[in-house]
Amino acid sequence: MGDEVSEEGRILAEKVDRLFQVIHPAGRGPYSLREVAQGIADRGGPTMSASFLHQLRKGQRDNPGIKYLKALADFFGVPPSYFFDEEEGRRVDTELSLLESMRDSQVRSVALRASGLSPETLRTVQAIIERARELEGLNKNEQPREGA
Repeated sequence: MGDEVSEEGRILAEKVDRLFQVIHPAGRGPYSLREVAQGIADRGGPTMSASFLHQLRKGQRDNPGIKYLKALADFFGVPPSYFFDEEEGRRVDTELSLLESMRDSQVRSVALRASGLSPETLRTVQAIIERARELEGLNKNEQPREGA
């Protein structure tokens, strides 16, 4: 098989890698492969080696078995359907993006300072942020509006 990666392996690898990159203890970087393998074992999950997890992250394993994916989902605190259901995968990815954003101290500061504002004021702040995103080209599916 060599270094070839199937489409299923690539998609699974992206999902597993995203969990490693985004979900980790506060104040430090991502879990190591060994930490995840040990954490799964400590929870009574199936035995996984660091090598096995590496292969999942690189797409070299595209059909690891449901019990392994359930154990990974449990460890990272996502529903197992993240790996199997497109709609659920998109929902979890949205939550992961929010988590990534909240790690940015400036984003967190804006969110915390918005706490307690009236619903009307929050809608105004949200509209301002959306317009700023448009101006900076961050809303991928939207074109900046002329004169808005």
